[in-house]
Amino acid sequence: MHIAILTFEGYNELDSLIALGVLNRIRSDDWRVTIATPTARVTSMNGVTVEQMTSLEEAVEADAVIVGSGIATREVVETPAIMHILSRLDPGRQLIAAQCSGALILAKLGLLRDVPACTDLVTKPWVSAAGVRVLDQPFFAKGNIATAGGCLASQYLAAWVITRLLGRDEAVGALHYVAPVGEKQDYIDRAWRNIEPYLAAEIPARL
Repeated sequence: MHIAILTFEGYNELDSLIALGVLNRIRSDDWRVTIATPTARVTSMNGVTVEQMTSLEEAVEADAVIVGSGIATREVVETPAIMHILSRLDPGRQLIAAQCSGALILAKLGLLRDVPACTDLVTKPWVSAAGVRVLDQPFFAKGNIATAGGCLASQYLAAWVITRLLGRDEAVGALHYVAPVGEKQDYIDRAWRNIEPYLAAEIPARL
């Protein structure tokens, strides 16, 4: 399984790297998590530079794709070369998730036509202007599309991806590892309250 986290110039470290950390709690030769960038390296909104692990062209063919957030998302959706590549995203064959302003990218790709979305408060008016109903909650999923609002909601996206691809036990194990000592069950219970209502009866996913 390949899970790609789309990460652009001006990215939010919490959005991309928390998901990366949680997803990488899965230890399997068939499990690969990558940071996918449009260039050889990108620098975050706070000056943290990461190198490309996967190209966007490879990322759009992944089993699951998380669209990260950042301060330049409006510039991303106005970049035809990037949006042309991302137009190959297909919820019919892969899981697609968006963190915060990543929902704007999904909206501009037409992937949220009948799907309400979660996003951050800054991005909310832009997503609404794109014709998408924005929910006042941290996580929502419909079918193979999920969105999360607020940086620390990225753990919910990661847990949703793991659950859909591998099952609940694996997701709980990953969350248990990263949750604070003494609060692990609280974190797991909170995550599950947000995720469980949107899980299809049949999991893992059959993509």
